[in-house]
Amino acid sequence: MSPAPRAARAGVDRPGTTSSTDGAGDAGQGGDTSAGNGSRAQHRSGAPDRDLSAQMAYLTRVIKAPTIAAAWAELADQARTEGWSHEEYLAAVLSRQVAAREANGTAIRTAGAHFPAVKTLEDFNPDHQPSLRRDILAHLATCTFVPTAGNVVLLGPPGVGKTHLAIGLGIKAVHAGHPVLFDTATGWVTRLRDAHDDGRLPDELRRLRRYHLLIIDEIGYIPFDAHAANLFFQLISSRYEQGSVLATSNMPFSRWGETFGDDVVAAAMIDRLVHHAEVLTLSGDSYRTRNRRELIAKDPATPNRNT
Repeated sequence: MSPAPRAARAGVDRPGTTSSTDGAGDAGQGGDTSAGNGSRAQHRSGAPDRDLSAQMAYLTRVIKAPTIAAAWAELADQARTEGWSHEEYLAAVLSRQVAAREANGTAIRTAGAHFPAVKTLEDFNPDHQPSLRRDILAHLATCTFVPTAGNVVLLGPPGVGKTHLAIGLGIKAVHAGHPVLFDTATGWVTRLRDAHDDGRLPDELRRLRRYHLLIIDEIGYIPFDAHAANLFFQLISSRYEQGSVLATSNMPFSRWGETFGDDVVAAAMIDRLVHHAEVLTLSGDSYRTRNRRELIAKDPATPNRNT
């Protein structure tokens, strides 16, 4: 480790103090105290001396606090202007650093989740889903189901907002500090099949437990063969009461046997999913179809590709 600056090794003299061996600095001996007063005034004016700046640069580098390094002088000026106490200044400095770290952590978790797009719950229009329980959605938005390994299942036809809600809840979980991983059902099966073929399926399932929430989108759009269904069942079983799953499907549970090619496997999977779960059923027209109709209604000249 590189040696600390002189101020960090020997300590920084308090403003206005002088060495006991310097007779000129002794006011009792009639010495000139203007240098001490000048130093004191310099600190009060908000211009830190070089030794103090060097010490702060060294200390913040050692404790890996770049935000404090960038903000301490600015906050010190504000503290002097507004008459903060020492405790208030310390709290402000630490709050700035914590906020920066939380923001960086959120950005890293968001990138690591591999969401196909950024969609928030605030952007979702619940008026298009009058049957959707607002109180349940608000409860899910708190993400309290994640620490308890609870699940969420969103059922409904294509285009009613299932993926939007899944991503929105996933982003809420990310902001709450939870690692999240998103993929379609087909993507999950591909991941598991590759791990199985390489002889590392148990390791992959164990690695996935590091994620507090797995989002499985679009169950039912493509049917799976028996091997894929078995891999999918192992994924759900490995998460049971160990980690949360958020699944979306365009099929009711009664038709999951068609997707997985085996009613028994589908029933066992559903049993584990819904044991600790909120199941929300969405209905209505596709948003994309509705938007198309609205566009045509506003501009009859718009070509209708559905005809």
